[in-house]
Amino acid sequence: MENTQPLAGRIALVAGATRGAGRAMAVELGRAGATVYVTGRTTRQQVSEVGRATETIEETAELVSAAGRASGGPQAPGQAAAVGSGTGIAVPADHLDPERVRAVVDRIEREQGRLDILVNDLWGGEHLIDFDSKLWEADLDQGLRMLDLGVRAHIITSRLALPLLVRRPGGLLVEVTDGTAESNRAYRGSFFYDLTKTAPIRMALALGAELAEVGGTAVSLTPGFLRSEQMLDHFGVTEENWRDGIAKEPHFAISESPLFVARALVALASDPDRARFNGTSLSSGGLAKEYGFTDADGSRPDAEAYIAEVAVGGVDRSAEEYR
Repeated sequence: MENTQPLAGRIALVAGATRGAGRAMAVELGRAGATVYVTGRTTRQQVSEVGRATETIEETAELVSAAGRASGGPQAPGQAAAVGSGTGIAVPADHLDPERVRAVVDRIEREQGRLDILVNDLWGGEHLIDFDSKLWEADLDQGLRMLDLGVRAHIITSRLALPLLVRRPGGLLVEVTDGTAESNRAYRGSFFYDLTKTAPIRMALALGAELAEVGGTAVSLTPGFLRSEQMLDHFGVTEENWRDGIAKEPHFAISESPLFVARALVALASDPDRARFNGTSLSSGGLAKEYGFTDADGSRPDAEAYIAEVAVGGVDRSAEEYR
């Protein structure tokens, strides 16, 4: 009989789980049985600078617990979900504030005594991206803010959470970014964006070397062309009619739902031999080939290959050939 909760008993922290890939990863970890602490800056009481009030960490935590119940069976009325049944716990935190991050880690230590999976999905800098200006023309404050959100916050979180993660052998650190070591060899079109999205790849390489000494694993993981809530809004579509967005951007045909990268994370975390990937940069499409999972529609979009060969390389092939 297939184990529907391969991560039962595991404790995870998804830093930056308000929406998009972070939310989907938290939910799928819960579906797989993990107890998941979800953090972010947007709550039902306050909204971050991203300005999307409808997506909150409380909602994410509720979705995690619902997925855990659906996968592992409901608890008795009034009974709290047991560790291992898939439970979401929302903790508001600005990961640029070391004291707030320290408080999150202290709570996990106090309540669980362990941390098995750390997902650094901190970002929230879409509104700062400027692909039209050279460095000498760019807004310096906006660029440095992007580095704060996508690099400095990752460093603070790893520094403060890793002491708990390495307490037991087998811990997994996942740095979520945009692109792989291979695809990010080409300039990303914005000085600050390029630095922000390349840094987590190097973080995984460096921390992989350090974690290997204590039996841990670090990787970077990228989705392909992600159909996040913000991206769907940008194209004026929903997940149900997302293909209508192809008329506005033909390369949207290779896009994937957040579920795809979330399934990639769970497959990796459930693999007892995941250390073979230590220090490397991985993609949702690449891991789908490795583990055999699919996106919600049953396809396996390989955005990395499509972008390299078609969008950049000019090969005359349809996106469907890469799904």
